[in-house]
Amino acid sequence: MNFKDLSLEEIILKIKSWETTNKEVFDYFQTRIEKYDDTIQSYNYINTDWLKSDNDSILAWAPIAVKDIFCEKWIPTTCSSNMLKDFVPPYDATVIKNLNEAWMSSLGKVNMDEFAMWSTTESSATKKTFNPWGTNRIPWGSSGGSAACVAAWLAPAALGTDTGWSIRQPASVCGVVGFKPSYWRNSRFWAMAMASSLDCPWTLTKTVKDSAILYEVMNGHDEKENTSLPGKDIIDSKIWSSKDLKWMKIGVPKEYFEEGLDDGVRQVINKAIEKMKDLWAEVKEISLPMTKYAIATYYIVMPAELSTNLSRYDGIRYGHVSDKAYEWIESALINSRSEGFWDEAKRRIMLWSYVLSAGYYDAYYKKATQVRTLIMEDFDKAFSEVDAIISPVSPSVAWKIWEKIDDPVKMYLSDAYTIPASLAWLPGISVPAWFAESEDAEKEKLPVWIQILTANLQEEKLFEIAHVYEQATGFWKINPKGFED
Repeated sequence: MNFKDLSLEEIILKIKSWETTNKEVFDYFQTRIEKYDDTIQSYNYINTDWLKSDNDSILAWAPIAVKDIFCEKWIPTTCSSNMLKDFVPPYDATVIKNLNEAWMSSLGKVNMDEFAMWSTTESSATKKTFNPWGTNRIPWGSSGGSAACVAAWLAPAALGTDTGWSIRQPASVCGVVGFKPSYWRNSRFWAMAMASSLDCPWTLTKTVKDSAILYEVMNGHDEKENTSLPGKDIIDSKIWSSKDLKWMKIGVPKEYFEEGLDDGVRQVINKAIEKMKDLWAEVKEISLPMTKYAIATYYIVMPAELSTNLSRYDGIRYGHVSDKAYEWIESALINSRSEGFWDEAKRRIMLWSYVLSAGYYDAYYKKATQVRTLIMEDFDKAFSEVDAIISPVSPSVAWKIWEKIDDPVKMYLSDAYTIPASLAWLPGISVPAWFAESEDAEKEKLPVWIQILTANLQEEKLFEIAHVYEQATGFWKINPKGFED
């Protein structure tokens, strides 16, 4: 049976109705991985072990790919870094535990930027992952392996993490659905920490409803994680029958359509806004004036938290141990960390050392946390006027591999539309808008997706708006060429 054009929900239903078996589904995706993964290089580790399960479980043993940042018991987990190249955890991350209890079948670990740092999956110490829509182009990052494998149908769904953009942007340029919940919905326990007040584990799927299925399994309180909310959020099934957006007010932030947005992307997003109007949504312009400070704020808060989290990887408590001779313990630490970390990790550690150093804390880190509060207040004011916000996900389509690797500032600026929502802990989703031409000589048609945001803890409303738009367009059914059975 061909499962390539089926959603996760459809695969689960076929297993439960005995039209197929979970073993047949698992083998099907294993065969596709063997056939196509050399082209896009999305998997770091392929799990060939299949364990028998009953069909009455929530996920019915449906296969899911796992970003190489989530600990899985006795499965290599490296964060795509030389620092953890030999690490095999003896425990599961809480979200993995929740999925296993619903009978997920893990297809293996997919590639990412080292410790989730960077925007393109070019900083992985393992391999470079390519975009199925153009195998000379980036899949974005850090969850590039997760997005690429779902886009090429090497998995019906994949886990990712989003700190500033790392689910929504890869989903956008690879043409899949990327969902990020409110910060407190999911446990971060034993998902390798990058920036603790920003990290948010979640999913990349083919449809909005698939994201909601996994959301209900994964969210909930974890006594080992003090930022997770009590209780469990369940989505009202009535939202899936909604056909229009009557009574919904959609805000369009004027700051997201100023300098820096490619014309082709702008045209696609404007068409998506018109489609929202066709679905009877009330669309109005809003202002988020603190947007211009979001990138500077993020690149002070995030490196400070990241460096603290990376301090444990010293070759003594965790991580790579250098073979170089040393006289003092400081030399041993320097050798191990210099060999284990790539350039971007070192760059961000140095940023942290500066912004938290004596005499600079108040001028940088304290000021950044104050601006972060103002960004949150911007969104609070906006959501007192509208139900949701729509914007671009990325200012451009996917660029070519290595095109911007030597210009980190340009790379950072490309995240301007996703970072504000992360700083404010908002739920967001990227869904299909249409395709735009690249600006280089090839003029390839590449995906452009829209970002939809709602107020904190309003995931049900987010799913409803995204699902109505998705079903009215059907763009998710369009697949990259070259990955047919």
